[in-house]
Amino acid sequence: MKGKWLLFLLVGGVAFAALAQDLTIDYQFNVAADDPANYLTFKGPIRYMMAEKDTFDTATGASKKNSTEMFMPYLYDVKGKQVFPLGLRGLFLFAVAPANMRTMDNLTVSKAPNGVITVQYVHRGTAYKLETDPQGRFTFPKGNYVRRTIGFIQGENPQVISTDFSSDGTAARVDWKKVWNPSVPGGKEIKAGVPTKTGAITDDNGVEDAMFQWQGTLQVSFERNILKINGGLTAVKR
Repeated sequence: MKGKWLLFLLVGGVAFAALAQDLTIDYQFNVAADDPANYLTFKGPIRYMMAEKDTFDTATGASKKNSTEMFMPYLYDVKGKQVFPLGLRGLFLFAVAPANMRTMDNLTVSKAPNGVITVQYVHRGTAYKLETDPQGRFTFPKGNYVRRTIGFIQGENPQVISTDFSSDGTAARVDWKKVWNPSVPGGKEIKAGVPTKTGAITDDNGVEDAMFQWQGTLQVSFERNILKINGGLTAVKR
């Protein structure tokens, strides 16, 4: 499987260099209720690595058009270095995942009076936060995207969250102010006998020494519990 992905990534690198095409994204998700209108569409220069209005398939328990796998080559360069926010990638998965994922991961979206939209959730023990600018845009190559290890998951069991960040150790009771407070230190044991420890707040934009970076903006809107994201990004060699 690793060799297969390397081939995809190498093909992608050639395509980016030769065609310099945009990665376009169109996304809609209801953060408050099950909604068959949820979807993810993305198109890019890597052949076959795209999906048109993908949704969750209850029959197979996976995305209908395999966007979960198809988006992977846009996350990293050909050397496997991160170029796309993992938290944003994870946000896209809510539209093509089982309906209970939004409650299990405590997906929280808010819009401030100044126009800033904030998205927060915790998946498999890692908390993510993405903030737009006051115009409601996710910006690239440098936006306000961070992550932090605050728990762990074992098999199909619910997430176990450190009581430093959750009063009862569940994702549902996560205190986001504590999660993103740098004065709450990482490095603490979450549960006796489990090697995973809490982490520090980490930048989620991608690494500085990657071969290319995404540039552009994605427009975000949040009205009546419907989160929408759309726009185009360009891969630019560093």
